[in-house]
Amino acid sequence: MQDFLAAIGLVLVVEGLVYGGFPNLAKKLASEVLTTPENALRIAGLVAIAVGVGLVWLVRGG
Repeated sequence: MQDFLAAIGLVLVVEGLVYGGFPNLAKKLASEVLTTPENALRIAGLVAIAVGVGLVWLVRGG
């Protein structure tokens, strides 16, 4: 459970960096997401999941 909460905390840090440090970039990215095809978003999400799982596996000593 501690690892899960630490991961959520890191996600919030990264999101906060984008919104707090670069608000114009965050707005631009949000508007681009609206015009991106759903299939491209789905593929990008699945790739991100695979990379994230692989990274966690490597770091944790897989």
